[in-house]
Amino acid sequence: MDETLYRFLKYVAIGIAVVVIGVMIWDSFLVEKTPGNAAYQQGNTLFEDGDYENALRQYEKALEKQPETPRYVRAKARTLMQLGRHDEALAWFDRAVLMQPYFGGAYANRGILYDRLGRYDLAIADYEKALQLDEKVAEGPHWLTRFLRNQPAEPPTIKKRAEYLKQELEKPADQRLLRVPELDAKQRSYKQ
Repeated sequence: MDETLYRFLKYVAIGIAVVVIGVMIWDSFLVEKTPGNAAYQQGNTLFEDGDYENALRQYEKALEKQPETPRYVRAKARTLMQLGRHDEALAWFDRAVLMQPYFGGAYANRGILYDRLGRYDLAIADYEKALQLDEKVAEGPHWLTRFLRNQPAEPPTIKKRAEYLKQELEKPADQRLLRVPELDAKQRSYKQ
């Protein structure tokens, strides 16, 4: 092969490799694929760390970029619930349910909120709807998730909670035990 042709092909190959690697770096690290996703991911980290105020700020940044993204809406609703801003949380959960009426997790979380508000009939209805739409919500967190959260005991699931509420609501009002704050605090919102 001619020396000049060889050098030319070598530089073309190097040029193509540089361009391909550059595009891969650009696509993987420098360009946000879904607008708001970086803020959403940061919000998830803060949420898991219990820093709900800052998580809420990140979710709101994500929503500024993509206000109709259901997972951003659900994330904001869950965070508002954790902050005790129940009326706002309910409005955001209602919005999430309207956006994705066949997503069980939205019903599960709204049921948890209704449960916390003492609106047990609505909580049971949402728990049952969530279970009807997605049986996996009854499983609770995976063992690895519990391990990472340092949560050795399996927390109560919405299925168990719905069954418990039904049993208690059948009793006379003066014999019902609908709240056990220590146990209720262990019920975590459903995330997907």
